[in-house]
Amino acid sequence: MSYSTRDEVREMIKDDALNALIGDNFIENIDEREAFMAPLIDAAIGDADAEIDGYLAKRYAVPLAPAPKVINKFSKDIAVYNLFSRIGIDESTEQKTYLNRYNAAIKFLTLVAEGKVSLGVDAEDPATAAATGFSVKSNTRLFSRDSMRGM
Repeated sequence: MSYSTRDEVREMIKDDALNALIGDNFIENIDEREAFMAPLIDAAIGDADAEIDGYLAKRYAVPLAPAPKVINKFSKDIAVYNLFSRIGIDESTEQKTYLNRYNAAIKFLTLVAEGKVSLGVDAEDPATAAATGFSVKSNTRLFSRDSMRGM
């Protein structure tokens, strides 16, 4: 399950910016252009979601279902960044916005991983999984100092 959809990511990309993403091959037909972009957008979403899961896995069972709205937003921002990073981001143009949004997403996800920000969903076991990254379960204790005293 993806945190964002192809249509949501495509909505974030202006039509004139699409030409830069396509590259040297100008595609005039709108349907052909969208068909060309579909697998690129899907790959960008997959990479974005994997990156998000990498940060969240320390505190939450991933993938999140249902995902909080903020994760949907950051999935879209990271996916758009992934698309533009394929061609190189020109920081002197409006493309710097994509870099800024990506950096904001990573900062937020880092804070979540550090436990400084909560997503508002339950972690598996906050006392163990969130604090240490793993949990241990064992049988009850058979012997203690008191039960062995005098033997």
